[in-house]
Amino acid sequence: MPVVVVESPAKAKTINKYLGSDYTVLASYGHVRDLPPKDGSVDTDNDFDMKWEVAADSRKHVAAIAEALKSDDALILATDPDREGEAISWHLKEALTKRRSIKKTTDVKRVTFNAITKAAVTEAMANPRDIDAPLVEAYLARRALDYLVGFNLSPVLWRKLPGARSAGRVQSVCLRLIVEREMEIEAFRAREYWSVKALLSTPRGQEYEARLTVLAGKKLDRYDLENETQAELAVQAITSRDLTVQSVEAKPASRNPSAPFMTSTLQQEASRKFGMGARQTMNAAQRLYEAGHITYMRTDGIDMAPEAVQEARAAIKDRYGDDYVPQSPRIYKNKAKNAQEAHECIRPTDMAKDAQSLKISEADQRKLYDLIWKRTLACQMESARLERTSVDVGSADGQVVLRANGQVVLFDGFLRVYEEGRDDAVVDDDDKRLPQISEGEKAEKRRITPDQHFTQPPPRYTEATLVKKMEELGIGRPSTYASIITTIQDREYVRKDQNRLIPEDKGRIVTIFLLNFFKRYVEYDFTAALEDELDHVSAGEGDYKELLARFWRDFSAAIAETSDLRITEVLDVLDDALAPQLYPPREDGSDPRICPKCGQGQLHLKTSRTGGFVGCGNYPECTYTRPIAGEGAEGDERVLGEDQGDEIWLKSGRFGPYVQRGEPTPENKKPPRASLPKAKGDYLPGWSPDDMTLEKAVTLLTLPRPVGMHPDGGEVKANLGRFGPYIMHQLPDEAKPVYVNLKEFQEVFEIGMNRAVELLAEKRANPGRGRGTAAKALKELGEHPQDGGMISVMEGRYGPYVKWEKVNATLPKDVEPDDVTVDMAVALITEKAGKKGGKKKAAPKKAPAKKPAAKKPAAKKSTAKAPAAKSTAKRKAASK
Repeated sequence: MPVVVVESPAKAKTINKYLGSDYTVLASYGHVRDLPPKDGSVDTDNDFDMKWEVAADSRKHVAAIAEALKSDDALILATDPDREGEAISWHLKEALTKRRSIKKTTDVKRVTFNAITKAAVTEAMANPRDIDAPLVEAYLARRALDYLVGFNLSPVLWRKLPGARSAGRVQSVCLRLIVEREMEIEAFRAREYWSVKALLSTPRGQEYEARLTVLAGKKLDRYDLENETQAELAVQAITSRDLTVQSVEAKPASRNPSAPFMTSTLQQEASRKFGMGARQTMNAAQRLYEAGHITYMRTDGIDMAPEAVQEARAAIKDRYGDDYVPQSPRIYKNKAKNAQEAHECIRPTDMAKDAQSLKISEADQRKLYDLIWKRTLACQMESARLERTSVDVGSADGQVVLRANGQVVLFDGFLRVYEEGRDDAVVDDDDKRLPQISEGEKAEKRRITPDQHFTQPPPRYTEATLVKKMEELGIGRPSTYASIITTIQDREYVRKDQNRLIPEDKGRIVTIFLLNFFKRYVEYDFTAALEDELDHVSAGEGDYKELLARFWRDFSAAIAETSDLRITEVLDVLDDALAPQLYPPREDGSDPRICPKCGQGQLHLKTSRTGGFVGCGNYPECTYTRPIAGEGAEGDERVLGEDQGDEIWLKSGRFGPYVQRGEPTPENKKPPRASLPKAKGDYLPGWSPDDMTLEKAVTLLTLPRPVGMHPDGGEVKANLGRFGPYIMHQLPDEAKPVYVNLKEFQEVFEIGMNRAVELLAEKRANPGRGRGTAAKALKELGEHPQDGGMISVMEGRYGPYVKWEKVNATLPKDVEPDDVTVDMAVALITEKAGKKGGKKKAAPKKAPAKKPAAKKPAAKKSTAKAPAAKSTAKRKAASK
């Protein structure tokens, strides 16, 4: 029977249901080969020859496919219908050919389907094709470019900027967007302006609100009323005049539905409506696609298949009636530059089924399916019909005019089902109904109010708005948006706070470094043009090796130019480039580069393994440091006061804020320090640097605090540790101390001997779960959707965590165990496993492989993996 290969076991399960017992359906579990993370994987001296290696985790899956081909001579490659899917099929064919599992007689075919339904799968099987060579070449070019940039540029960063993790062809450009937006915000200066509103009434006593638009016979612009004085004069001008209705104008209007989803708009809308990140959205969409509920989720296309349009129109008529079905179907045209990415839009495979009827158990999948279903249905519904009314109310002398706007929905149309979200809240005065107002009637003044406003800086990017900006600039493609945004967060260049992306200091320094030494390669136009060239390759209109040769010629020269640069030279350039942000003018007019601590040294940009900071040039005599965000920012050190002749300092270090007694001296190189207590969930709030006082700091520096002598011998001490406040005590016959966690930080300073003895007795009587006792499962989530094995939410000593096989991933503080879904758990497991993977060594894994025999091929495999294990950092760097 023919062997059918897909990416995941979930997809295999769904397809097997349609194909039946006449086929063997197996999963490749994603990509099976990649470039080994070492020099020479892309040979720039040998026509960019690429050396591939089957990943250790993939060998068993390739072996299973090879075993199945022994009993059948037909292979059907049914991976996803995009560039990555085409690449996986090509890799499988190459790997199996190398193993001699594919012979000259083996019939190898490629099939694609945009939806995993019986009709789509059956039609695809009836129309096989060969592997798309241009699409594979476009993949090869992208992978080679990512390797060349990551593997050559990242070491430059490591040498010149301690603490930098990696650079990438697209990730660095994406990071630049976030950093430049932050610099715009920092450089922004708010502008004051005022507006005047009046609450008016008709002769019948019905109230409505109007805004001042004309003053002294001149139309008001937004910033014309600059201060409170001008606003009060405007109020007096209105108050001193009688007002009448000068005109009433009602106009019909309509609103059309948004186009159906493609990858970028789905990620944007899921972020707006549910706060879902790009990766979380794509994980849920992947599950929905593999289950056969939606069409393929990586697409630049917005067109719908004719049969899907007719299904949607029938579902609309059935649910809402004929009035909601337009006379002719709505047609949406693709705007994608690359036809290879322009699959059909993301839509349900069955328009008649809503989320409730499908009974989807996972919350993320249910919400996302409901969103897709509503958007798809709405895009084929009748427009909403509105009536917009404008009323001008003014004085007889024409000196004052106020305008009232209103809007009435006459027919809701598509709004009955769906309305697109907004990235930022917009106050719209038009979305209200006006009372009956007639031209020429008097308007009674009930209240006149001046309102103060300030211009706002541009908002920080969310994942949704960042994807939108990347799409506008032509950076990245549907298959890469989520991974790019994830990478810059994993590298700790960017953090996410309240769904907004904020650059870390190291991310800012990396961006400024690249802008000064590799400017061309982080330019938006260059990156977009390179994407266009790659699109030409995928369309069969370009030679990918010529593209690589042109790129490498200039890029290798730029790398060579930086090889002789000393770190001090790099820091001087960055210091000058960042000067406006690092050294803004001081209020007292003094030199912003003079150290505020010693008053003599010059401040200068410095780097460390944890990022950049500003330090005094008089080090080690002066130890002043502050973050690059500026004076007064979080982390800037300051004196809280004096105690017993010592200055008590509040400082910020690698592990967070801390207090210190005095400064280091030759006699006392390590003065007493104490870290500020960190928050432990909602139940144990931390101490903020902003709230630190001299009294609190002195109290903190008394730790560890002796509580007293235990009746059975030994001293009881109270202290703050990594996991919060605790007391400790060791009896003379005990091998190690007994620790008891305290519920509140304040107890460290207040607990007495009676309470301490009681708590220690309870702990000794009931020591709790030991190493040999199994953790308690709070919730069973079921099998891992891709790799199998039970996923559970466990109760741990330091909080709940997700467990799958040997991977334990702590739950975020704001997530309750009952709210954890399979998709959420898989994302946490993947992230944790990725971090752990960097620390694992290959040797222990390969030991079992050496047991069977002293075969030369086995020995080669074993030795080939040793350098790969040592090059984890480079492997990360070579990724995008």
